Amino acid sequence: MTNDPKGTEELSEDACWARLRAGEVARLAVIVDDHPEIFPINYVVDHGSLVFRTAEGTKVHAALSTSRVAVEVDGVDAPDEGPGAAAAHAWSVVLKGAAEQITATEELMDTTGLPLTPWQTGAKGKFVRIRPTEVTGRRFPVTAPEEWRTSVSDVPHASDE
Repeated sequence: MTNDPKGTEELSEDACWARLRAGEVARLAVIVDDHPEIFPINYVVDHGSLVFRTAEGTKVHAALSTSRVAVEVDGVDAPDEGPGAAAAHAWSVVLKGAAEQITATEELMDTTGLPLTPWQTGAKGKFVRIRPTEVTGRRFPVTAPEEWRTSVSDVPHASDE
């Protein structure tokens, strides 16, 4: 891990995988009709890859037809407690790689036993594995909102309507 003066630290690959294993919701970035799209996915880590379950549609077609995809998972660690405790830290992990549909019978049978629980109901018969070519992450202290306040922060302004 390397640190910068603002407190941002690069996460080791092991630390990135630990955060990926602890998560369950990510954002999948793909290209659809020559422009980027982002879809939420429920996922699990399996054998050094991410697996998600989905239905037929734009998300799966784009993921499988694009040479590379990206997935981001992020969160905030709870602050330490007590006098002199450290502030909360936010983190972000990005995984880049290629997506492939899981179709081999043995692998598909193993995959159906994974704890994949999509939020949305319906038929989710497609299993997709993302094999990473790059995994990066960073962690940084969360700045208190007061730091962003200025002398004009509380000045009344015109309605947005």
